[in-house]
Amino acid sequence: MLPPVVDIAWVQQHADEVHLADGRWYLDGRKGEDAYREGHIPGAVFVDLDEWLSGGAGAGGGRHPFPDPEVFASGMSQAGISDGSTVVAYDDQGGVFAARLVWMLRALGESAALLDGGIESYDGPLEQGDRAVPAGRFTSRPWPPDRLATVDDATDAANVVIDARAPSRYQGLEEPLDPRAGHIPGAVNVPCRENLGSDGKFLPLGELRERFSAAGVTPEADVVAYCGSGVTACHNLLALELCGFGQARLYPGSWSEYSSLPGKPVATGPGAGSGPGSGS
Repeated sequence: MLPPVVDIAWVQQHADEVHLADGRWYLDGRKGEDAYREGHIPGAVFVDLDEWLSGGAGAGGGRHPFPDPEVFASGMSQAGISDGSTVVAYDDQGGVFAARLVWMLRALGESAALLDGGIESYDGPLEQGDRAVPAGRFTSRPWPPDRLATVDDATDAANVVIDARAPSRYQGLEEPLDPRAGHIPGAVNVPCRENLGSDGKFLPLGELRERFSAAGVTPEADVVAYCGSGVTACHNLLALELCGFGQARLYPGSWSEYSSLPGKPVATGPGAGSGPGSGS
C-alpha cells in the first residue's frame, strides 16, 4: 500500500496515476472552496469536508460525524475518484484537515496519502477556478468497525488514548467550540500540529516515534485517537502509521460528542505535549 505521506517529487513522478485532492478547511469560517478557486495545484479537485466527509450538523455523534457510506461514495465519484484510484490530498495547514480524507480512504483499503508540506511544497504556478473532471466509480461500503472507536473505548483505561487538540483546549483553559472545556480523563495530549517541523513538513521519523512513545504508545498498544470532532485526530493516526506504530482507531465523535454527554467526567490541567494550534 502507498505510504501515508508522500512528497511533491513522488507526486510529480507519478503524475499520470495520481488524483490530487484539495482538502482545505478553516475553523474561522473561511471557505476552503474559495481558497481552491483562488489557486490550487494544477489538476487538483476540491473535496468538501462538510459535504462529503461528514454527516453534518444534527446527525448526532459530534460536529463532524462520519457520513453515510453512500454520501462518501457519491462525493468520491463526483471528484473523479474510483475504486483503486491513487489519491494524494493536501491543504495549507500541514495536512491536519486533509488527513481526514486520506484516513477515510485508507480505512476502506484504498490507496491514499498526504502531500508532505501541503500546497506550499509546490513551487510552480497555481491553477485557478473550478475544474471539471469525469465522474469516477467509487463503491459504497460500510465503515470498518475495527478502525473506529466508541466513547466506551475512549474511556477504557486499557487503551492508550491520545488527544490531538492544542494544549490550551486539552487543559481546559479555553473551549471555543464545544459544550465543556477539558479532556477525556486518562487521555494524553499529543497536539497534531507538533507532528510538523518549522517547514510545515513531517518531523523525522525518529522524532515522531519519540513523541508518541512519550505518550505511552507502543507497537502492542490499543491506541484510540480523538480531537475536537474527529478531523485532525486523523493526522495523528497517519503519523503513527508513518513512523511504524501501525494502525490505530479513530473516535469520530471526539470531544464534541463526549463533552455533550450528561454525566461524563471531564479532566483539566496539563498533560503530555504542548504547542500551538487547535484541532477540529
